[in-house]
Amino acid sequence: MKKTLLLCLFALMSLTNVAWSQASKPALSAEQTVAALEQQWLKSQQTNNPELLAPLLAEKFISTDPDGKVVGKAETMVMARATKWTSIVYGDLKVSIFGNTAISTLSLKGKGTDDKGQPMDDYSRWTDTWVKMPSGQWLCVASHGSNIKK
Repeated sequence: MKKTLLLCLFALMSLTNVAWSQASKPALSAEQTVAALEQQWLKSQQTNNPELLAPLLAEKFISTDPDGKVVGKAETMVMARATKWTSIVYGDLKVSIFGNTAISTLSLKGKGTDDKGQPMDDYSRWTDTWVKMPSGQWLCVASHGSNIKK
């Protein structure tokens, strides 16, 4: 009986300690949250795993690529599945918050094959627009890319 009581007391103290440590961790700022989402997007490209990208995009997502082609979420996902990166990095990531809207800018350098199987050597700048949805989740609603001269 004493052993059971001691084990229960120990378990309760452990749970209290875990709950206290989680409660005392500061929440990520909106800038940090959106920056982490941009890193998840990069990870999807680095690992050629577009399923990491899908939950980041709003259903009405619109993307304008550096060639001027405008596509929605479905087309973006088809292209992401067909594109194979051998190397890709982001630079100069900056996030600005305006209420429930965030604007992120970044540069992208990457090599691989595009969705048509053609070799690509990409150096571009991107502007992404994120909106904090009523659920509290940040989703990308628009993305625009411009080529940078090499």
